[in-house]
Amino acid sequence: NQIIENNQGNELGKKIKKLRTSLGLSQDELARKADVPYTVLTKIEIEVIKKPSVFERAKIYKTLGVNIEELV
Repeated sequence: NQIIENNQGNELGKKIKKLRTSLGLSQDELARKADVPYTVLTKIEIEVIKKPSVFERAKIYKTLGVNIEELV
């Protein structure tokens, strides 16, 4: 399980950024809609935060309209 989490974190930020831009959302817009702090979202995207909390991930995924399996 730990290996899955580590691998997920490696590309998670890039995948979130790609989905966000494909929806035409700025970082600020996504952060507001997902109710996640802007600084947290930016750090996830640039992979300073490699393993965001389950709650943060769930909010971002829901706002992007994807389920967890699509981002793993």
